[in-house]
Amino acid sequence: MASTNTSELIEALASEIGENLYIDIAKWHLYLSTAKLHTVVAEKVYPLLVEDTINEDRVVEVLRSISVKIGGGRREIPLIDLLPLQSQVHLVDILENFQREM
Repeated sequence: MASTNTSELIEALASEIGENLYIDIAKWHLYLSTAKLHTVVAEKVYPLLVEDTINEDRVVEVLRSISVKIGGGRREIPLIDLLPLQSQVHLVDILENFQREM
């Protein structure tokens, strides 16, 4: 991955995120790719990859900053509130793996 450019890295990261992370609503698992949130998440967490270490608190902070519109846009909920803990942990793992490969 060392020779790939930033947009290719973000696309690869978005793909990995979209296929592996989901939001949980009434026990329904909606993967981030289906919800069209994978690219937004990848773009927001990418700067964390160029830092020295992946910090779980910073990842949670980024997820808290991403608003998800519900009810036709009548409300917005932070993405962190829709992700189960398992997805949060998986995101940290994905980021750590990507960082090692960069």
